Amino acid sequence: MKPGILIIGTWILGCAAQCSLGQIPSHLTLEALKAVRLPDVAIESATHVEPDRSKNAHAASHVQLRGVIGGTIRFELLLPDAWNEGFVMGGGGGFVGTVQNSARDSVNRGYATSGTDTGHEWEPGYMGGWALNNLEAQLNFGYLAVHRTAEVSKALIRAYYRKDAAHAYFLGCSRGGGQAMMEAQRYPRDFDGIVAGAPAFNWTGFAATMVSIAKALYPDPKQLETNVLNRAALQTLHDAILEQCDAQDGLKDGVIQDPASVHFDLSQVQGITPQQREAIAAIYNGARNSRGQISVGYPQGAECDPDQWIAWLVGPVPSMVQKDQVPDLTFAFGTQVFKYLIFNQPDWDYSTYDFSTFDKDSRLAASFLNATDPNLDGFKAHKGKLILWHGWADPALPAQATADYYHQVQLRDPHAGEYCRLFLIPGCLHCGGGPGAADVDWLSVITDWVEKEKAPDMLIASKREGGQVVFTRPLFPYPEYASYKGSGDTHKAENFVAKSTASDK
Repeated sequence: MKPGILIIGTWILGCAAQCSLGQIPSHLTLEALKAVRLPDVAIESATHVEPDRSKNAHAASHVQLRGVIGGTIRFELLLPDAWNEGFVMGGGGGFVGTVQNSARDSVNRGYATSGTDTGHEWEPGYMGGWALNNLEAQLNFGYLAVHRTAEVSKALIRAYYRKDAAHAYFLGCSRGGGQAMMEAQRYPRDFDGIVAGAPAFNWTGFAATMVSIAKALYPDPKQLETNVLNRAALQTLHDAILEQCDAQDGLKDGVIQDPASVHFDLSQVQGITPQQREAIAAIYNGARNSRGQISVGYPQGAECDPDQWIAWLVGPVPSMVQKDQVPDLTFAFGTQVFKYLIFNQPDWDYSTYDFSTFDKDSRLAASFLNATDPNLDGFKAHKGKLILWHGWADPALPAQATADYYHQVQLRDPHAGEYCRLFLIPGCLHCGGGPGAADVDWLSVITDWVEKEKAPDMLIASKREGGQVVFTRPLFPYPEYASYKGSGDTHKAENFVAKSTASDK
């Protein structure tokens, strides 16, 4: 049987045959949805899902709605049968391009939850051809799609459960972290609590750093199959950094607790060539022009996983070169931002760009892509809570940039800690993983702050291997970090105390 289509005003409800009302709890029916008139919104399917609990004993029954806003912004909304009266929206990654929701599993905790493709369908998510000559797609990706999806999701929740969500949250990492910051800055009333992890919030600045690295590693755009930084050089660099820096935090454990304050001398590293030293310096230094720093580089310690460094920063990844003519992910994102979002010029040549006109070149793109405004007055007035977090070992996006943004928020509002806090996680890769303790239940942390006024003064992060916790570490709001107190089991968080970073400005 084909799906039935019900048209009411500007609302189109397409309900698959298996979405019969008899499969949905009697007090939660689709009839309420049919009474909603939402301009420019089409629901393509509504299906009741009974999950396979042999695979996940905690999986929740729910209604899955899929639809389109404005003809291009695709979204998915999950409505649990046993609703806890909360709403969580999850972010996406890269250029998105498919419907993504990093908080999708929150439906199993009783939350209604949604995600979006941000207004375009395109794969892979590191290529930017979707943006060519398409200002609507650019603006939707930059800031509009998440806001519109949030508003539509709330209206559908209200219609379905016959009441508003008691609290609304946004959780995202990478691009999702940037979406989170954009929401706090542009649409401060959309969410009560926001968690922005490893945020891609300064697209033009990050792209400048990525292109400066590309120029150092791949000076000839026709030669992307090799560069001077091979795996052996990366391992030599990592060993040298640990030798020089690991013990500076008081504990030699293979993890640098506060990379911003360590003393590292690249010139003293033996076993690498001058060309390799120059390429490494480009990664650490970031992008510059005659007026100074454009965007920061990556901290020491981000090379702790050579495979991640190769995939993100160094390359080459043969399959990416062959398929998309890009050697690694940062090369891809950097050049694609310039080609399709700054210049709208697919044949733009990164190798000849000198950044001298960067401010003028990037001004328009920055106006809709970047979430760099430290003014959070609207979010503060809404009594919202914002958590920023970033892994110090992130090879995708530089953690120092997030710390610098947080400094600007603090400088503007000395009381910012009442509604905004930053956690920098030692040994954490991009959005998780790595040699450090990086596992945190961020949804519980933000709901405790919003609903119970339990401010995150200290968190306990864990490191898991084979499903088992092997050690824990406390996380303190920046500028503090965990320092070993000198005695006790180093695998237990209780034996660490807060210490203020020497890099605090």
